Amino acid sequence: MKLSSTKRSRILLVALGILSLIVIGMQFAEPAISNPPPTGTFAGPDSVVTILERSCYNCHSNETRLAWYDKIAPVSWLVSADVRKARSRFNFSHWDSLSTTDQVTKLWYMVNMADQGKMPLATYTAVNPSAKLSEREIRTLKNYVVALAANTSKTNGAKTPPSTPVTRPSTIPASPNGIRYIEGFRNWKVIATTNRFDNGTMRVVYGNDIAVKAITENTINPWPNGAIIAKVVWNKQAEDTTGTVRAGDFNNVQFMVRDDVKYKNTEGWGFARFSTPKLVPYGNTIAFDVDCINCHRLASANGFVFDIPTHQKY
Repeated sequence: MKLSSTKRSRILLVALGILSLIVIGMQFAEPAISNPPPTGTFAGPDSVVTILERSCYNCHSNETRLAWYDKIAPVSWLVSADVRKARSRFNFSHWDSLSTTDQVTKLWYMVNMADQGKMPLATYTAVNPSAKLSEREIRTLKNYVVALAANTSKTNGAKTPPSTPVTRPSTIPASPNGIRYIEGFRNWKVIATTNRFDNGTMRVVYGNDIAVKAITENTINPWPNGAIIAKVVWNKQAEDTTGTVRAGDFNNVQFMVRDDVKYKNTEGWGFARFSTPKLVPYGNTIAFDVDCINCHRLASANGFVFDIPTHQKY
């Protein structure tokens, strides 16, 4: 049956009216973003605070300032979700509640993401271009993190592993959670190389076949059970005359083992670290896994794994 133009117009008007009511109702249902009073502030040099306030505070603090278009649903819903996620990862309004070591770790991750162009988010800087970080500003943040890490190491009495050879034990004890040192990980594929400029270490990251396939197919949220990632850490030597930085003393090797049943309380990942050439397991109790995942939650977008490339072909 063919509708007359009058009936079609009436149907269109009714549809537009219903749509308008839905849009209006969405405004009343929008999730509010509150700004609770800060319990502590970030205390750093003015040059660093200025950069963070301009580029980070709008999402990573209780000082969120919304533009008019951020308050209109459904955009407001997306903005609210982004702010909640950002604050859960680190919140400069509660910064002094963190230990100095945690502060260094979070700052290092944040600056590393900025150095890779991943933060602030491109979707954010598209409408807030002033939030973009220049190379000079990133260098300022790096220098601050390096200095803070150096002071932390002195305060904690941290020592560099000895450069003299240490005999490796014939039997390596398992980690408190039962994860054992995996002898053959060096035969796996190298999937990343990274640097921790804050603590002067360099790393090579390996993945077993299951992990490599997951990266290739971009099935890392979540990672498949059986995926294992190994990260070998060395202390960096000083640059030579050509500017090349070479690996120094062995520091530790870390394993992440994926089993979403066995390790369901830590986002499906089991952690282990074996330090010094004696490969001493880290942690006195199984509770150390909680500390590990709390840090790795910063990398939830990568399935809780740091510095892993996606869509990579081998």
